[in-house]
Amino acid sequence: PAVECWAISYPQAVNCSWVVAPEPLLDTDFVATYRHSMGGSTEMGECIRTGPRSCSFGDVQMFSLIPYVVNVTAMNPLGAASRLLPFLLENIIKPDPPEDLRVSPIPGETKKLLLEWSPPASWPFPEYFPLKYHIRYAQEKESSVTKTIGPYEQTSYTLTGVQPGTLHRIQVAAKDFTDSGEFSAWSLPASGTPWMEP
Repeated sequence: PAVECWAISYPQAVNCSWVVAPEPLLDTDFVATYRHSMGGSTEMGECIRTGPRSCSFGDVQMFSLIPYVVNVTAMNPLGAASRLLPFLLENIIKPDPPEDLRVSPIPGETKKLLLEWSPPASWPFPEYFPLKYHIRYAQEKESSVTKTIGPYEQTSYTLTGVQPGTLHRIQVAAKDFTDSGEFSAWSLPASGTPWMEP
């Protein structure tokens, strides 16, 4: 199996998933475990199944310089195959996309849009482990150039210099404030048009 793990709820849990290619023809069982060595002792545990091919484990050690190792074993009547995935927790931080993106006109401002959004609900402690955000936007028309700006630490932003009277499509992505891990996927898009003279 090909395994990947991400800490979408850092520092509470690690979520892992796996794929098998080619898809096995026989019924296949999976066993997922993890281990982590600390000060001479090795902690081992089950990665609790969250779906047919996904699992999660918590109580993780932040800033450990010793890798976690996840082991996924596929078993069927033909035999067993295992895959080990070692990682440092901070390297696999990947938030879910930001949520509730809203795009509003600003009264009297024909070239500005107010953007507001929320951190992903799966990110447990945004006040202690802040996120930073990238914004990408484009006019809602063919051949429009997409611009990406950021990072910004707040959950609102005034977009300036936009084309008056034009619908713009906007998305936001999040990353751990310390630059650990990877950016989230882009949020669902939201659209808005700047204020226009009545």
